[in-house]
Amino acid sequence: MINRGELRRYLERVDGRWRLEGALLGGARVADECGAPPQRERGPEFVVILVSSAYDGMPWLERVYQAGSLWDALEMGAAADVHCYTPAEFERKRVQLRAVRDAAEDGIDLLGDL
Repeated sequence: MINRGELRRYLERVDGRWRLEGALLGGARVADECGAPPQRERGPEFVVILVSSAYDGMPWLERVYQAGSLWDALEMGAAADVHCYTPAEFERKRVQLRAVRDAAEDGIDLLGDL
């Protein structure tokens, strides 16, 4: 259901620009794989969380735009809600944003679990 080969290629494209320290995948497709019931509010199909110290000093919208443009929605079957954070920003956002917290707690660790 989730194209793990394309996920690897996506990570290579992103890591070629910014050295990743963390990468998580959440969203409705991950919940589907984990057995979530079909009758629910789905939210975004994919939520990608990218963590890199290289984002420090880079405007947030620029990071998100560039990382999002590397995502191949056709190969993956849907667009992704991409979040790009420095390690410190990630620690704050995982407390503040449900999508980030869910990906951190129940998502796929793209650097370890692929």
